[in-house]
Amino acid sequence: MHDIRLIRDDPAAFDAALARRGLPPQSAALVTLDGQHRATIAEAQATQTRRNELSKAIGQAKGQKDHARAEALMAEVAGLKDALPKLESDEARLGEELEAALAIIPNSPLADVPQGGGEDDNVLVHTRGTQPDLGFAAREHDAIGPALGLDFETGVAMAGARFTLLRGPAARLQRALGQFMLDHVAGRGFEEVAPPLLVRDEALFGTGQLPKFSEDLFRTTEGHWLIPTAEVSLTNIVAGKILAEGELPLRFTALTPCFRSEAGAAGRDTRGLIRQHQFDKVEMVAIVTPDQSEAEHERMTQCAEALLDALQLPFRRMLLCTGDMGFSAARTYDLEVWLPGQNRYREISSVSTCTDFQARRMNARYRPANVEKGGEKGTRFVHTLNGSALAVGRTLVAVIENYQQADGSVAVPAVLQPYLGGLDRLAPR
Repeated sequence: MHDIRLIRDDPAAFDAALARRGLPPQSAALVTLDGQHRATIAEAQATQTRRNELSKAIGQAKGQKDHARAEALMAEVAGLKDALPKLESDEARLGEELEAALAIIPNSPLADVPQGGGEDDNVLVHTRGTQPDLGFAAREHDAIGPALGLDFETGVAMAGARFTLLRGPAARLQRALGQFMLDHVAGRGFEEVAPPLLVRDEALFGTGQLPKFSEDLFRTTEGHWLIPTAEVSLTNIVAGKILAEGELPLRFTALTPCFRSEAGAAGRDTRGLIRQHQFDKVEMVAIVTPDQSEAEHERMTQCAEALLDALQLPFRRMLLCTGDMGFSAARTYDLEVWLPGQNRYREISSVSTCTDFQARRMNARYRPANVEKGGEKGTRFVHTLNGSALAVGRTLVAVIENYQQADGSVAVPAVLQPYLGGLDRLAPR
């Protein structure tokens, strides 16, 4: 959520930030609505103040037996009493309209985010790892996977398109990947959390999925939403709270199922595990002070990169352009893993800093440490960051394709072998 005071103070800067997102100017309409709201608040307050003054004057007039004056004052009070409900109603309506208008505007990109309209304008930061020389024609995971327990047909028969049943070796590999990732991230100082998978509207509003992206989500008949990512649950741990500066940074991680309708993905990645309605992911979330935010973004990205290094999967880091970033992000790094079967890099992790955008929506603040020493007054909004570490299903795809053998088996990366009882090879069923 944007701060209307900043928009009011520098509308040109706000519109320039929107232009980088490919959006038209909106400051004029927002400032006008804000002006109407503030004017109505002022009028309501003045009316209430005048009413209080008149009530006191009526008492004085009655005490002085000045009945004519008392009657005149009482008539004025009656008029004000009739006007107040409309003013209060207008104040509430204009406040809701202003919040609704602000709620659908994405975060402003940071200065170093490249200008662009889509993924073709993203900027390569670095490439790491060596693409495997298989010595034979690489196959895609959906060709190799069925013999290892990727049961696409049963998943579709049971639940419909974009659902997969994992059995035997594939199920064990997915479990091993999730446990390895969780152990790795927890070892980097992230507190492990087992969060709710169902949340209320307020939680999704706080992280920016609502109100604009409801079509991407699944909702229950009772009105709860299935989380599209554990970012929602983990970030909302601090919703509505005022933290002491000494508590920060807070770092959380969770391995959860995630649920997405993939409403905008019709016809894309319909084969295999790349784009599913249900998938597992290890998520990282950090809650920090503004001055910690920049270093934390790099720290979290390196944490995800270390997972790919440990799995010996070749990847590259991309800095997303303004047209490819998510709604709440101010800057995003994507990690893209090499898939030999597809002969291309595919996204496996996104790590974003959201500055104070989500914190304003959640009203998540901290109290600076020097307040008690007579320094900075009041509270400040925290900064929030989130990132995948990693999407488990896509990592399973990457392991299958990069470690595939000519006989249809898949070698197990060394770091995963302890999670599989020492098994070093997944044999086709």
